[in-house]
Amino acid sequence: MSSLKTGTNLQHQTRRTIPADPCQRAELLRTTLEKYGIACDVHDGYGLALVSVWVGLVVWCDGERFWWRTGWDARRRRFVYAWHSAADPDRAARRITFHYRELRETHPLSELIAESMS
Repeated sequence: MSSLKTGTNLQHQTRRTIPADPCQRAELLRTTLEKYGIACDVHDGYGLALVSVWVGLVVWCDGERFWWRTGWDARRRRFVYAWHSAADPDRAARRITFHYRELRETHPLSELIAESMS
């Protein structure tokens, strides 16, 4: 029985996954968000990628997952985050799109920024 356990442990030790490139995953998310009509930018550095979507909506990616702020917990005095697997950028983009629409309603662009974009 102990040899079976050792063999199983050996299999788990030798099987390693190659980490995904955060910037590549973030680019996939960016192109998916474009399909929903959301223009955004990707920034890369220090082992993370950031997708800048809207005022107050930045999506971080470490290659394994995406995460973004969804609100504020006043009782705990800290931000609340949502996350989604970076292996599924389509579903992550849908979730981010819902949050984006909420933010656009509550935090519209200033007149100065809106004028500079047109």
